[in-house]
Amino acid sequence: MSDLLFEPIAIGTLNIKNRIYMPAMHLNMCRNYQVTEQLLDFYAERARGGAGMISVGYAAIDELAANPMHIGAHDDKFIPGLTRLANTIKENGARCAVQLNHAGRYNHSMLLGGKQPVGPSPIPSRLTGETPHELSVAEITATIGSFAAAAARVKQSGFDAVEILCGTGYLISAFLSPATNQRSDDYGGSVENRMRFGLEVLQAVRAAVGPQFPIIIRVNGNDFMPNGIGRELMSTFVQQLEQAGTDAFCVNVGWHESRVPQIQTKVPRGVYAYLARGMRESVAVPVIASHRINDPQVARELLADGSCDMVAMGRALIADPYLPDKAHCGKELEIVHCVGCAQGCFDHLFEMRAVECLCNPRAGHENKDQLEIAETVQRVLVIGGGPGGMSAALSACERGHQVLLVEQADKLGGQLFLAGAPPGRDEFVQLAVDLAHQVQNSQVELLLDTHADMALIDRLQPDVVIIATGGTAAAPPIPGADLPHVVQAWDVLSGKVEVGQNVVIIGGGAVGVETALELAEQGTLPADTLKFLLVHGAADIDELRTMATRGTRKIVLLEMLGKLGANFGKTTRWVMLDDLKRYRVDAMTEAKALEISSDSVKVERAGDEVIFAADTVVLAAGTLSCNPLKAELDEKGISCHLIGDAQRPAMVFDAVHQGYAIGKKL
Repeated sequence: MSDLLFEPIAIGTLNIKNRIYMPAMHLNMCRNYQVTEQLLDFYAERARGGAGMISVGYAAIDELAANPMHIGAHDDKFIPGLTRLANTIKENGARCAVQLNHAGRYNHSMLLGGKQPVGPSPIPSRLTGETPHELSVAEITATIGSFAAAAARVKQSGFDAVEILCGTGYLISAFLSPATNQRSDDYGGSVENRMRFGLEVLQAVRAAVGPQFPIIIRVNGNDFMPNGIGRELMSTFVQQLEQAGTDAFCVNVGWHESRVPQIQTKVPRGVYAYLARGMRESVAVPVIASHRINDPQVARELLADGSCDMVAMGRALIADPYLPDKAHCGKELEIVHCVGCAQGCFDHLFEMRAVECLCNPRAGHENKDQLEIAETVQRVLVIGGGPGGMSAALSACERGHQVLLVEQADKLGGQLFLAGAPPGRDEFVQLAVDLAHQVQNSQVELLLDTHADMALIDRLQPDVVIIATGGTAAAPPIPGADLPHVVQAWDVLSGKVEVGQNVVIIGGGAVGVETALELAEQGTLPADTLKFLLVHGAADIDELRTMATRGTRKIVLLEMLGKLGANFGKTTRWVMLDDLKRYRVDAMTEAKALEISSDSVKVERAGDEVIFAADTVVLAAGTLSCNPLKAELDEKGISCHLIGDAQRPAMVFDAVHQGYAIGKKL
């Protein structure tokens, strides 16, 4: 029986070996718009990994379209770099396209040398806080010409296709939406006028590249914006685009300002494919589904049920560039799935850093981090089988060392199981499983249910010890913290303790927020019940929404500092804080717990004392490093390295990268 995922497909005149499409993602790997070796190495690895087609970018079409860390396509001087990029991808087995875009009002004057960003109307951007310059008709005409000229350069550089980004709140979609287009000329007002700019861009690009060169349009299935474009109007737009010469559609979702989560861990796998399915019913050309498709089986199901013709796997191929080949060769258990954390791939963009990956420490360092066999083989003992310990063991093993990984629990994964306990965070459990498979399929020797002490070390006589023993939950010095109804958040998340109806959580960092949401979810309607009631009209939508977000407990979340969830990544934090409100968690900052009694917690806030009833008090006051063997190893002169929480409280991203870095240096 053939595998749908690996059946060939044609986009216009272009034949593609399989249905896996790597969509364009900004990587912050260019310098002054020029293609770098880092970018070439990154895409070479994804092409070797088996993707059918790779779209790079987005690429700038003029000097206001992007910033210098984007790919440049707005001048002939960028053609040599574009040519190298096209050749690199094609020589390694994939088809390739360049996505062209103009950021419009989402660009920032700071990144434009002080120049004002532009848009269809002077509507301020919530993303940047800036108000764009309203484009004149002459400037619109020039911008359309810039799209066409950039497309001609893409073709000249040897790419197989060009893609135009018409969604995400960037310039073309800003013209389409009444939320950002308040013009009264030929480019505003009616639907036909608001579609005009995008259609004229496509027509100009088609004229520039000729009738046979494939053009792909990436478009929103739904803007998820107030007064924005929904499915019905988008269907009209794509039909017009198809008539104007589009060869395929890649279906995006949401704007950067949207309050609907799009890429985070909590977004179910393949959930937005329904938008691609609706679009596929409106057009005859291939449709590509996007967002949170990180597993081959999910992709196959979407293809099989007619939701799409291809699947876009972006961050999935950052996490594991060889996902396509592993799926094709029956090695799917070896895939490392993207967890949707966005810490390295999206949060880095806000910090003007190149893209990296929590799951794959080699991402963005493909050439620099080639592991070579060590000149001297060492006996390496790794203590702790969490993400950092597994990462260290794997990289040390790849260097050719004799590696023994010791874990006191009966399975590998460590605190990934805590991170994966709250609702919508189960991808972290998947990561624990994926990394464990990597270890089990390597030459790493594994000892589970084993406590590492100096007697074990004396018996093993390792040359190097890597301590990845994590941390322990901190106990704040609050009177009453030792009472029997006071428990640690880690024990709540791991299911070791029961909690009452009135819960006070002390500590509003990531663990405190996750614990609050875990408890708030309990008693809400599960998904299958919700679907049954909805399908059978047993309750109206508002009532169902209430029952889906109202649990059985009253939860108070206290944070001493002025900010909740400060140690979440930027991309994740807003979603978690929105959920606290949605699930009616009474969360407060600048609130200091003064005393815990048998049935309440006394709190100081804004100079006043407040009493909160509490059947259970949950401590989420942070992490203390746990590395009891370090001093003794130093005394014996045994080379020793600390990683992750064993060194200092850190995020999973840090533990994985530190472990990999230590292992590759041995």
